[in-house]
Amino acid sequence: MPPEDRRVRRSRRALRDALVGLALERGYANVTVEDITARADLGRATFYTHYTDKDDLLSHVVTDLLDELEARLRPLADVSDVGFTGKPVLEMFRHALEERDAYRVILRGEGDGRALRRFDDDRSAAVAAAFAARAENLGVTPRIDIDVVARAWVGEQTALLRWWLESDPPPVPLDEIADMLRNLSLHGRYWAIGFEGEPPA
Repeated sequence: MPPEDRRVRRSRRALRDALVGLALERGYANVTVEDITARADLGRATFYTHYTDKDDLLSHVVTDLLDELEARLRPLADVSDVGFTGKPVLEMFRHALEERDAYRVILRGEGDGRALRRFDDDRSAAVAAAFAARAENLGVTPRIDIDVVARAWVGEQTALLRWWLESDPPPVPLDEIADMLRNLSLHGRYWAIGFEGEPPA
């Protein structure tokens, strides 16, 4: 990679880390471009070379995180699998642990909730596409609208992910929480609470 490209990447990463750190400390609304450049030890001109304002920077934080997550989840997609393996959930939690602060900023709804809505919408669309492809591949007809199923599934993951990341140390080991979500997906809440057989009509 040319030195200029490395310098650009370092600058962008420094600005990203500065925004995330300051948002966690002060709240996104209380952070200015001047705060970000001072924390990153970069000039305002460098900031405006890459971003129009702090909202644009936050949007790039979300884009980068979603792109990284998608790249890690793509090899785990298997439309021929009848059940849920739990591997994508485990990988998402691993990614969240590696990018804990960025996830916390997004999941807290910083930036008037724009980052969280973007995260939810992107993940829900990806999950809906995966569920639809699996149903078509296996020749089954969904009983509930795929978009509803996908948003419910993503909502469960997002709520658990925020709780898990905001706790120090995490309240449940990573592999266990992935297994719990897998069982909840396979067997449902009725089974998870402890009831036996089919739920009453």
